[in-house]
Amino acid sequence: MRDLEPYVYESPDGGDTIYRRRLGELQREQVRTGPIKKRLLRSQTWRDILRAAETDPVLADMLDRVEVYYALKDSPQDR
Repeated sequence: MRDLEPYVYESPDGGDTIYRRRLGELQREQVRTGPIKKRLLRSQTWRDILRAAETDPVLADMLDRVEVYYALKDSPQDR
């Protein structure tokens, strides 16, 4: 049988983000990021990508392709 260490699970925001720490220790690790925090982190990442694309031609080209795909993906097609 495997020896399992007991953990204390904590959530300062009502369950959106969950941390755990070993019983008796103060240092904790994040085990789950809730949907609100994930959206915020993703928004921050896209902001950084857009800023980096201003000086990175390869990244700028990739973003152009994503924008074209996004514009065309749900548009009605002529038949």
